[in-house]
Amino acid sequence: MKGARAIAAAGTLCGILDGISALLLFGSKGASAAQVFQGIARGALGRAAVNGGATAVAIGVAAHFTVAFGAAAVYYALTRARPSINERPLVFGPLYGAAVHLFMSFVVIPLSAIGWRPIVWTTFLEVLAIHLVVVGPAISLTVSRLAPARYFVTS
Repeated sequence: MKGARAIAAAGTLCGILDGISALLLFGSKGASAAQVFQGIARGALGRAAVNGGATAVAIGVAAHFTVAFGAAAVYYALTRARPSINERPLVFGPLYGAAVHLFMSFVVIPLSAIGWRPIVWTTFLEVLAIHLVVVGPAISLTVSRLAPARYFVTS
């Protein structure tokens, strides 16, 4: 029960904060909120997401939160396997955020309908910074607070 609550809270917080960060970052580059989430929907819909209107936006939001909940669930599982991770959320959170960014950039996106794309280093580093400061810590701090890992003592 605590695990599900921690994952739900961490995924929700991560999804909201990362979504706001994406809106601010890509909004500063001229993208509308709809275009940001249509861009996420491209992973499932391909280029059709650009003209997909509100449906594509909804799919993008759903995909965004699915990834956030998935990242929270994986982090939670890691803290069960290695409880010491949960004791240092400000160390392991940014490291986990970097791992999530690298996994998304080099595994998920290339395998999606978007496919492989060249790295635009400024954007790559900006999104990495968001993952280091927002994504990882949002998950690690929430999980460490709501579901502290317990060490199993054997006699």
